[in-house]
Amino acid sequence: MDSIDRAILRLLQEDGRASIRSVADRVHVSRANAYARINRLIDDGVIRGFTARVDHERAGQGASAYITLKIVQNSWRTVRDKLTDLPGVAHIALVSGDFDVLMLVHTPDNRSLRELVLTRLQAIPEVLSSRTLLVFEETDRVVGD
Repeated sequence: MDSIDRAILRLLQEDGRASIRSVADRVHVSRANAYARINRLIDDGVIRGFTARVDHERAGQGASAYITLKIVQNSWRTVRDKLTDLPGVAHIALVSGDFDVLMLVHTPDNRSLRELVLTRLQAIPEVLSSRTLLVFEETDRVVGD
């Protein structure tokens, strides 16, 4: 990846609906070059897809939280499969440190969040413990160079 590829990625992160012409003009390459570069980034798996950035509160998901989990050793795949089925789960990561799993969830309200944590998560036998960190405010940032 060169500086033009990184510039294209920044632009597409800001506006995934940007036209090829707009991208080409802003990074100072031809439309054909921009098109080829974007397709190569997709083919190489650098760009995994195009999504909308959602204002969760306006979308009826007013409560957000990061939840950390300690799980039974060697149970990651089983736990991951169960977590992906839970409502409101936006991100799941196996991490190192004081806990094993970090997940981001968005729920309609605190009551739904409570249900998710105290009923749904604790019903997973491989989950040993959890911690819930409420999100008070979020800011999206486009990744730079």
